[in-house]
Amino acid sequence: MRERGNCCLGRGIGGSGLCWARGAAGAAPGSQTQGRPGVPRRSRRRKSLAIAYEAGQGEGAEPRRARWEPPHWREQLQRIRDMRSSRDAPVDEMGVQTCYDSSAPPEVMRYQVLLALMLSSQTKDQVTSAAMLRLRRRGLSVDSVLQMDDETLGQIIYPVGFWRNKVKYIKQTTAILKQKYGGDIPSTVEELVQLPGVGPKMAHLAMHIAWDSVAGIGVPAPPKVWALPPQLWTPTCTGSPTGSSG
Repeated sequence: MRERGNCCLGRGIGGSGLCWARGAAGAAPGSQTQGRPGVPRRSRRRKSLAIAYEAGQGEGAEPRRARWEPPHWREQLQRIRDMRSSRDAPVDEMGVQTCYDSSAPPEVMRYQVLLALMLSSQTKDQVTSAAMLRLRRRGLSVDSVLQMDDETLGQIIYPVGFWRNKVKYIKQTTAILKQKYGGDIPSTVEELVQLPGVGPKMAHLAMHIAWDSVAGIGVPAPPKVWALPPQLWTPTCTGSPTGSSG
């Protein structure tokens, strides 16, 4: 065996390989820790941290954009409040919220609310109110409508818009309410819109008036929005139904 400094090179156990024998002050090749032979030195390099900036912060960040608002909406809102302060529109005196019998049992009252909403589609408030009054004079309830023939029902609700279709929808819906809900109306929007002749707007209004629960809003159709008084639109508006500026 040949010595090299403090190390000797020789065969390992069984002659399977080479081994390094260390002296008192020697260290094996690849070992960099002084005083602790065979233990590699740990790197002292610190880990780098990535810095993330929020929107509108940091170098080169774009300035925050101002939130978009409809033009002149504050002035239009104030005009609406001024015009509605007296509460003298037909909907205030003859709307659906005035068409039911407040002294009737709760389930009958709710049924009358739903029927008034079904009749009000494509119909002026004055016509809907008069039709509901004629129905109530006959004792408006689920049972009374089911016992009424289609011709009689049509004569009572005429001249509401699309009265022939509404006769069919009213009879179908009333039968479902009798069989599935015990004469009451559903208490969710999802169930209400499943009834024949009942759409989302009617369902949300029924939830508010009949169940005293705000589940959404009923937005007037574009023709009704266009019928708003001209005082609502600002001088800079084009006069379009949406009230957008020019």
